[in-house]
Amino acid sequence: MADTIEFSITGLDSLLGKLEAVTYDVKRKGGRSALRKAAQLVANKAKEGAARVDDAQTGRSIAANIGLRWNGRLFKRTGDLGFRIGVMHGAVIREKGNPDKGLNGPTPHWRLLEFGTENMRAQPFMRSALADNISAVTKTFVNEYEKAIDRAIKRAKKKAAQGV
Repeated sequence: MADTIEFSITGLDSLLGKLEAVTYDVKRKGGRSALRKAAQLVANKAKEGAARVDDAQTGRSIAANIGLRWNGRLFKRTGDLGFRIGVMHGAVIREKGNPDKGLNGPTPHWRLLEFGTENMRAQPFMRSALADNISAVTKTFVNEYEKAIDRAIKRAKKKAAQGV
């Protein structure tokens, strides 16, 4: 049911050259920070899209429920870095009836807006958040990762100079 979007980045010769000069641990830490900044860009665009399709008459806000979380399961299984961006609170309202819990209340209806129904056209805001901003996200990741690697190289040089 869930759609996944995968892409590959090409033309990163300068970044790959710097990666070889840095230890595995630093690559992981810098990569996670850079990936978080890029994922935050997608989350912000998803929030903007959700605010456009959300009903202002209700107290519940889909945009307020969009979250960014570290994907620890992916990292433990494969060693790959990853963040998950999604709508929090699950698919169902647990209480009986339809209580209006305010701004951060559960919003299971986001799926109906995102994917549509047989009676309503889809108004995607999550899928388009990444698809429409893929170049900006990639650029942000590359820039932030290069900065992190440059800082790590600078620290390594400083540490080497102090040790000599």
